[in-house]
Amino acid sequence: MTAVDSPEKILFTSTAQAFVQKEAPLRYVRELHAAGASFDKAWWRRAAELGWTGLLVPEELGGGSVSGSGVADLAIVAEQLGKTAAPGPLYPVSTVLAGLADCADRHTHAPMIRSLMSGDAVASWAVSEPGRGWAPLNPTVTAIPTETGYRVTGTKDCVEAGAQSAVLLVVARCGAQESEVRQILVPTDAPGVQITDQRSVDLVKKYARVHFDDVVVPVSAAVGSAAETTGLVERQSQIAQVLQCAEMVGILQTVFDFTVEWALDRHTFGRPLASYQALKHNFADMKMWVEACRATTAAAIADVAARVPGAGLSASIAKSYVSEMAGQIIQGCVQMHGGIGVTWEHDLHLYLRRVTLYRSMFGTPEEHNLRVYRAEEAAR
Repeated sequence: MTAVDSPEKILFTSTAQAFVQKEAPLRYVRELHAAGASFDKAWWRRAAELGWTGLLVPEELGGGSVSGSGVADLAIVAEQLGKTAAPGPLYPVSTVLAGLADCADRHTHAPMIRSLMSGDAVASWAVSEPGRGWAPLNPTVTAIPTETGYRVTGTKDCVEAGAQSAVLLVVARCGAQESEVRQILVPTDAPGVQITDQRSVDLVKKYARVHFDDVVVPVSAAVGSAAETTGLVERQSQIAQVLQCAEMVGILQTVFDFTVEWALDRHTFGRPLASYQALKHNFADMKMWVEACRATTAAAIADVAARVPGAGLSASIAKSYVSEMAGQIIQGCVQMHGGIGVTWEHDLHLYLRRVTLYRSMFGTPEEHNLRVYRAEEAAR
């Protein structure tokens, strides 16, 4: 998605690619699933040592990026993870770090930032709620101010790595005004936190429903002021959306490439499958769609990285298009493979599961279509 146009970026990309291929191949994903695990914490610490967790953190807090754009560099990592449908809490940790690093009181949260950057701790963004669709700025979970801090009550849904996280960044309604939204850090071992595992179509991505029953946290648990929370939540949403799009692009390119190779190697009536005109047209269509996904994602990444005013709209366009097309492209590849494409032993379903999951995370295509439509109407 982003141009690999310097020796530093070439080294960063090749290192990420080599690490993923060696440490998180598809075989490893199947082994984790057989063991009922999501990811290995030692593996995540090794990934953190490569600098992945520090890309969105300013240098003053120990972070830094290769190209000067942490979002662009993180998108490179996400694309590499997509090539093997790799495990790991990249999105939950990255979105939490984005909120902690961007807020005005970032130095207050420096110990937590360092812990997340080192890989010693995992955190997740508790933003979705049961039956409410994608409405990050309209939570029902409440954080009532008390004399010593806040009392958090309510339920969050689809919290990635919720059971593996040490702390959750909870988006909650706070104060007397219904429109006031805050983000609160809540330790998962705090009294009143109840975590229930949820099943996922993906083999290794695990989610949880988290219920907060009058959970008491100190004043220092608040991330950012009330005035800046809306901006923080919006940017965290954008980062999560473009990173998922980047991973899906990595998935699509990988699946398309090995499907073409399959069609060239497989022969019927003395001819390779790829030589049939009908299949050539299908491959041409899929190639066009893959490149359109890549271009749409690249534009969104550039806008989010530059913090342009229309970055949210660009992220919605990418999330809508890529989420919608990814499933269609991989289903087409399944058809190209024939019967073997629907077997457990073939790797196709690992990729199909991941893009099917991502279609509904951080907003469905339909929800983002509505957002694009409303933006166009408002611009008239």
